[in-house]
Amino acid sequence: MEEAVGHTDGRVALVTGAARGMGKAIALRLHQMGTAVALNDLDPKITTATAAEIGEDVLAVPADITSLESVKRMVTMTLDHFGRLDILVNNAGILFPTQLEQISEDEWCKTLAVNLTGVFFCTQTVISPMKRQEYGRIVNLSSTAGKTVSTLGGAHYTASKHGVLGLTRASALELAPYGITVNAVCPGLIDTEMAHENTTPKRLEAYRNSFPMGRLGRAEEVANLVYFLASEEAGYITGSAYDIAGGDLMV
Repeated sequence: MEEAVGHTDGRVALVTGAARGMGKAIALRLHQMGTAVALNDLDPKITTATAAEIGEDVLAVPADITSLESVKRMVTMTLDHFGRLDILVNNAGILFPTQLEQISEDEWCKTLAVNLTGVFFCTQTVISPMKRQEYGRIVNLSSTAGKTVSTLGGAHYTASKHGVLGLTRASALELAPYGITVNAVCPGLIDTEMAHENTTPKRLEAYRNSFPMGRLGRAEEVANLVYFLASEEAGYITGSAYDIAGGDLMV
């Protein structure tokens, strides 16, 4: 594999929602570049299996990111095991394709809790150890939905991803004096389990054909962008949001 620009060798990263899809690809990329990884997901069994699959210097930290106490335990486990925490990748997310009139109160609250409140809880909890180090990289997974509307998700998904961009900018402004950068990545339609679970093969093919590059994105491509923003070389980049969507926003 061609080496990406930047380096994170010797750093420790916490990646949420990392048992599959983009999160797993991000954790794997960071690990390949010499980063120790705390791998989070909700299901302990799947989280542990994925951590074992990636290899050494990977710690399974299953937790519910919608619970502040659960997040605090997860970060404490990471710090106790590795002794430091340099990188946070807020990747965990859920998507429902429900139309606006049919969105229930429970589904609305659940979507905002995972996609936005979870990002806030994780960010808030890592600030103290990163401040002590005078170093940190926080990368939030938003979406092109955060700039327009979602291709597959309902209004609640779009609203949550807009919120992530606002939280990214506000966090970046507050944390810059402490050597902590905060940036967002905005993927378009990526070829992951989530995409296949929320639409039909026929619709995916139609979307694919409508994109300027004529294909869906790959999780590994998103992982390379996240890796750069988490690296030493991205030290003067903060408060920014990067599209990775095959030119979709141009049309």
